[in-house]
Amino acid sequence: MQHTARWWVRSVVVPCTLVLALSAGVAVAGGPYTCEGAGKIVAEVSPEAELVSVGCSYKDYKKHNSLHFDVKLKNTSAQPQRYRVNIFLDNGQAVGGLIPAKGKPPVVQPGEEASFSYPVQGMADKAAEVTILVKTLSP
Repeated sequence: MQHTARWWVRSVVVPCTLVLALSAGVAVAGGPYTCEGAGKIVAEVSPEAELVSVGCSYKDYKKHNSLHFDVKLKNTSAQPQRYRVNIFLDNGQAVGGLIPAKGKPPVVQPGEEASFSYPVQGMADKAAEVTILVKTLSP
């Protein structure tokens, strides 16, 4: 009986534990992070923000069909914030910018959402993996 219990632990419990440990990050499939132009999306988000949604689409950008990332953030802190968004693709390309891009002052008020579209110029193929970093800037 003891031999059977060890087999069960090695074949069921250990693999399940590994799967849970590997998915503890914000690696997403489905949910608000659906993207026709990307496979796996990994997001690292500042505690003062919530990544509400990530969308992808193909649109013309400077006369070329290009992949666009539509990122929507929510300010979860009690004070106005500005965010830096960086998107890294597995092929070495990267895009990014500020949310909000403009304004007086250029901040997202507490509890409010803001979004921006980031084009990847000339990227007409899907990316196997996308990493999104969201950092808070000092207002």
